[in-house]
Amino acid sequence: MKLQKLAFYSQAYHLVNDGAPLFPEEFEAWANGPVAPDLFRKHRGEFVISRGFFGPLDSGALSEAEKATIDHVLSRLKDWTGAQLSNLTHSEAPWQEARAGLAPNARSTRPITNHRIRTFYETRPQGNPVFVWAV
Repeated sequence: MKLQKLAFYSQAYHLVNDGAPLFPEEFEAWANGPVAPDLFRKHRGEFVISRGFFGPLDSGALSEAEKATIDHVLSRLKDWTGAQLSNLTHSEAPWQEARAGLAPNARSTRPITNHRIRTFYETRPQGNPVFVWAV
């Protein structure tokens, strides 16, 4: 769960600061919060993801801006638990709006669009440490 939330906030931060997605996949509004389905399929059933789990790291795979995004999000949220991150995503409009009208535990593949993510997080929502210093 924590990996998904960190990926979500990395995507949001990059959309706000760089005007482009960090990766092409859109998030879906699952019951436990935003989920990138392809990422989920890659780590399904794994609750601890160790270095190298996804294969060898290609040091040139990310631009300096992409690395800076990930470093920023990790610096702000690394000590948060998966449950705390889930509560944070559940308190914010992009996930809430995509889940509108659904029962709390209902399955959903409704998208949380990059446009909605960007427009919400550009407002620097209170209580979200990722966006305190976003430019």
